[in-house]
Amino acid sequence: MDAELVFVSKNFHVDYAQLESNLRRILKHTKERFDGKIVLVYGDLCLGQGEEMKELVNEYGIVKVDALNCIDCQLGGRGRVLEADPEHNLMFMGPGMVEFFADMKRSLKHQGMDDEAMFRGLFSGIRGIMLLNTCGDKEALLRDLNELGMGLEVIETIDIGPDNVLRLVLEALERDEV
Repeated sequence: MDAELVFVSKNFHVDYAQLESNLRRILKHTKERFDGKIVLVYGDLCLGQGEEMKELVNEYGIVKVDALNCIDCQLGGRGRVLEADPEHNLMFMGPGMVEFFADMKRSLKHQGMDDEAMFRGLFSGIRGIMLLNTCGDKEALLRDLNELGMGLEVIETIDIGPDNVLRLVLEALERDEV
């Protein structure tokens, strides 16, 4: 695919307002300098539980992949994350989420907080981890996850690669042409 990619920091993941502000800045900049189609690879729920993402997409006149969140994108979209976790008690972890929690752990240690107690509280009610091997390096991902000390068992590893996300982008482009 001949495309220009613009990435947004994983650290915006926890703050809807900060993510929306950053997305607006990036979309404005991208629309000003790029005449082609813009596909937003974010989920419907990434800015909140309402219609926030849909409103942003309509406001900028762009198209978005058909997915609820980043995990849904990686699983193939269209709500597949709900099929994989109907009881909402699994933690899906790919390389980006492992890095996100590693950064959080370092930050908490720097602030003198007990990261292990925080992880226990944060993940109470979570049955285990579904590890998403998106980059083909399962051993390194398992090692990094183990170093985090989250106290959760890896229930399953899913080798998925980038194909599902690519398929969602291509489908979004097709919808945009109709």
